Amino acid sequence: MQWARAITKDGTEITGIVVDGALHPRAALGSDTPAGAPVPLDALTLLPPVVPGKFIGLWNNFTAAAEKNDNAHPAHPLYFLKPDSALSGPEATVVIPAAAGRVIFEGELGIVIGKTCKSVSEAEAEAAILGYTCVNDITSLDVLNSDPSFPQWTRAKGFDGFGVAGPVIETEVDWRALEIKVLVDGRERQSYPAADMILTPAQIVSLLSQDMTLNPGDLIACGTSLGARPIKAGQRIEVVIDGIGALGVTMAAPAA
Repeated sequence: MQWARAITKDGTEITGIVVDGALHPRAALGSDTPAGAPVPLDALTLLPPVVPGKFIGLWNNFTAAAEKNDNAHPAHPLYFLKPDSALSGPEATVVIPAAAGRVIFEGELGIVIGKTCKSVSEAEAEAAILGYTCVNDITSLDVLNSDPSFPQWTRAKGFDGFGVAGPVIETEVDWRALEIKVLVDGRERQSYPAADMILTPAQIVSLLSQDMTLNPGDLIACGTSLGARPIKAGQRIEVVIDGIGALGVTMAAPAA
């Protein structure tokens, strides 16, 4: 099942399930209660499939990247938070602020929480995952390392639009079989298997729930692996995960 969020031409926002080329409205994310007649997808503009209360991103969660960078495998998620204003969705235009300097893409698998989690076991965490989506965790490398006394994770990853998510949430997919790819202007620049994760989705959710309550709609980006590269204004960046979809955005320079 695929969940999506979209806006109609008259400005009405809809959350629902995608069936036979139409969005079937539901009362809320994960709800079985219908909330109106189906709307053809070609009459809608897709939005990020969820508006997370918390947008959490992981660092150093893939074996290949950890080994190349000589990083120890973490026993607990190494994470940061993106602000709500960083959220953007399918086919958005993301402005690279002058202050951001050198910016890179990070194609990632995103976990969407479906049930409230507090200090849950791995089995309970698995049951609390609604599904998975595509994420582009855009990051300013220049800002991140500009102050040697304090790595600026929040600022580097928190510029407007730097948290791209979508196009849908897929609830019936085996994350172990997924391959995360990134295309830059149609050319493949990143490709790695989700199965190379150090901490699995269930472990991530369980461990994070020891630190904070996770609520329905919260979004967790599982981290990236090798291949993240600099991007610039004018380029189209597309995160592709077969079984979920393709998430494209266009990078832009600030207005003169």
